Amino acid sequence: MYDFAPDPALSKAELHGELLAAVDAITTGESDGIANMANVAALIWQYLPDLNWAGFYRVIGEELVLGPFCGKPACIRIGWGKGVCGTAAANAATQLVEDVHAFPGHIACDAASRSELVVPVSRDGQVVAVIDLDSPTQARFDQEDAAAVERLAAILSNRI
Repeated sequence: MYDFAPDPALSKAELHGELLAAVDAITTGESDGIANMANVAALIWQYLPDLNWAGFYRVIGEELVLGPFCGKPACIRIGWGKGVCGTAAANAATQLVEDVHAFPGHIACDAASRSELVVPVSRDGQVVAVIDLDSPTQARFDQEDAAAVERLAAILSNRI
C-alpha cells in the first residue's frame, strides 16, 4: 500500500520535489505503462492544487488517444498538431498556455478550463505520450510548473 500525503504548507518547489519523489517511488520496477500512467495521474491530482483535469494522451499512429486521467470525461482522440496536446506532440515541445481561449484551435473538452500545461514524454527521440494538466484558473501554470512536469516526463520516458 502506498501512502502519499502532500503537506499543504509546502512551497511550490517543495511540493514539486515531493511529487517527483512519489512518482519515482511508485513507478520504479513497474513495467506496465498504463498502470504507471494511472498512478501518476492520481499523484498529480493529489499533489497539484487548482486542477480540473490531469492525465495522459498516448501516441497511437498519427493521433493522440486518451490514457489514464483524473477529472471529467475527456476527448478520446486528438489529431496530430491539433489543439494544445496535439501541438505539444507534433512539436515535441512543452506548451504553457495562460489562456486557452486565446490558443488557436484549442479543443475544449471541459468548458471550465482556462489554462493548460502539456508536456511531451519522449523515448529514443520520439514522443510516446503527453502529460496534460488543465486548470479552471487563468494563468495557473508558470515556468516552474513546466520545469517540474518536464522532469516528471523524463522519469517516465522508459516507464510508460
